[in-house]
Amino acid sequence: MSTPEQLGSLNTPQRKAVTFGEALPGGKGFRAGPLLIVAGAGTGKTNTLAHRVAHLAMSGVDPARILMLTFTRRAAIEMKRRANEIMRTALNDQLGGKASQLSQRLTWSGTFHSIGNRLLRHYAKHVGLDPSFSVLDRSDAADLLDTVRTELGLSGKGQRFPRKDTCLGIYSYRVNTQKSLKDTLDSQYPWCVSHEEDIAKLLRAYVERKSQYRVLDFDDLLLYWHAMMGEERIAKSVSQLFDHVLVDEYQDTNKLQGDILQALKPDGAGVTVVGDDAQAIYSFRAAAVENILGFPDRFRPKAEVITLAQNYRSSQSVLDASNALMADAPRQYRKHLLSMRGQGPRPKLVTVDDLPTQAEFIATRVLASREAGIPLRRQAVLFRTGSHSDMLEIELAKRNIPFVKYGGLQFLEAAHVKDLLAVLRWADNPRNQVAAFRVLQFMPGMGPANARRALDHFVSKNYLWAGFETFEAPGDAKVAWKKFVELFSALGDPNREWRGQINMVREWYRPHMERLYEHVHMRIGDLDQLELLSSQYPTRERFVTELTLDPPQATGAQSSGAHQDEEYLVLSTIHSAKGMEWDQVYVLNVVEGSFPNEFAAGKPEQIEEERRLLYVAMTRARNELTCVVPLRFQITSPRSTDGHVYGARSRFMTEKVIKCFDEQTFQGSNTEVKIAESAADSGTIDVASRLKQMW
Repeated sequence: MSTPEQLGSLNTPQRKAVTFGEALPGGKGFRAGPLLIVAGAGTGKTNTLAHRVAHLAMSGVDPARILMLTFTRRAAIEMKRRANEIMRTALNDQLGGKASQLSQRLTWSGTFHSIGNRLLRHYAKHVGLDPSFSVLDRSDAADLLDTVRTELGLSGKGQRFPRKDTCLGIYSYRVNTQKSLKDTLDSQYPWCVSHEEDIAKLLRAYVERKSQYRVLDFDDLLLYWHAMMGEERIAKSVSQLFDHVLVDEYQDTNKLQGDILQALKPDGAGVTVVGDDAQAIYSFRAAAVENILGFPDRFRPKAEVITLAQNYRSSQSVLDASNALMADAPRQYRKHLLSMRGQGPRPKLVTVDDLPTQAEFIATRVLASREAGIPLRRQAVLFRTGSHSDMLEIELAKRNIPFVKYGGLQFLEAAHVKDLLAVLRWADNPRNQVAAFRVLQFMPGMGPANARRALDHFVSKNYLWAGFETFEAPGDAKVAWKKFVELFSALGDPNREWRGQINMVREWYRPHMERLYEHVHMRIGDLDQLELLSSQYPTRERFVTELTLDPPQATGAQSSGAHQDEEYLVLSTIHSAKGMEWDQVYVLNVVEGSFPNEFAAGKPEQIEEERRLLYVAMTRARNELTCVVPLRFQITSPRSTDGHVYGARSRFMTEKVIKCFDEQTFQGSNTEVKIAESAADSGTIDVASRLKQMW
């Protein structure tokens, strides 16, 4: 059971959420009905969830029977770390032995996709899968779909047919929302409606090809898990593995995930979900805000709802503006965030003339704040879409202000990382022709035609690695071919220990990497990181799959140099900034067309998501918040490059919201010069004489 020391750091609603339910007699477990914790921005949801995990474990619940579902592997690791520290304190376990024994049994923690992957391998024969199936990352899935698209002749049609990434997006949205293909195209891809029949044909062939290769893509992990839970006997078997299920960031779940959770625990016994409907901003990824809004009504009796509203991040002035913004939202869990940090300075609503002036204003204020003691890295500029910072990036470069911009390439998208993982994927699943086709072309002389010839030979030898020994490699590849066959014969040995395999692959791959790429010394650092990461996983399959589902964020090949400076300003899309915080936050383009986005016009549910997006941006600020409103936007056309339109202030900036801001204007340094030059060049006219002539 929880101790006073363990619960002492919690406020009253947090304590109520942590201890919800009742201990079973004799310390044999803990019984609880369904619970929704509505955790407002900055209210300590992660800390509350970790305390609940610790409370369950110390109340006699076997940690191995607790399922924790998160949206990143890092979140799962952090949850386990915090739970361990809480248990150490509660048990007065200075050496950490008892707490470690409990936390080490928290083996079922991870993302929906990673847990789905583990369960599918266990129940593979029940859903028609080979237990050794491979998982394609987004890029490989798109390439496979493109291959099928080309084979069907869809790329050569007389009219524009959607490209591979669009087709994969259609497939993903259709799978995760469970909407029909027609509804998906009508709502998300209207320009593709005329291709509905061909798209259906393409996606059907794509599914067949994945089955042939024994691979699943990212979305299939949820789709198969969902289908598996539709069978009563299998669902009951899976449900019996867990006494308690805890879900983080529940507002970001999609329909498939909501249905999976419902099938896991139809009566809601032991289910705890944490989220904030006001931060539901991922509908473009098929997230369904209805999951959290309708959660209590999924069960009989209804789920308990506990709201956390004591904010530990932002000043009250920032929260006043954020509360006013959300007060007009029609359907929500009402909450009024209260700061534990005092009033703080009022937010600023700054009007500027145009986008260049906005960039000048931001750069000027950023430097002034730096001189006032706020480091660059404690300041952030947030925006609706990546292109909104283009003008600012130029201004920052002119002023020698280093910055990093979030939302770029991820680790797995770096070519050399994909290369090494392709070797491991193919070794793990000989039928994975996507990985095979990539690996074969590493060697000199092995272009697409020879790679296809080698692959056909391999298939004819029933996917046995020894079959490659009889393949006649082209002249340029003969030396490399022998080493290739030796490598895969070793990797294909089922008795070979996982430890050391990455080093073996690296030794084989390095000469090819040196021939194929520049900046090899930077790329070697990424492979070092891969090898270091591999030691955390018990098998090759777990390593490759987990890394595919939740990769690291940066690579040596794409480092911008800003990290080498003494400090750097953060530029980020709002979607990438969720979960982050800074002392000072600037929000660009708080006008119609950005908030809400022009594509959301006329769709009430999307308008409300745009409101939530602005709310997320505002609640990233700890001390100071500045929203910027440009008045004019330049437009270009074939006939003119100097036209402009006037931007209207965002509809979300109502009179009630604006009362929470100090309104200011900023004139750029060139404004007076432009006016003076314009006056000087305009000549003179005798207005009085003209007026007389009118009569």
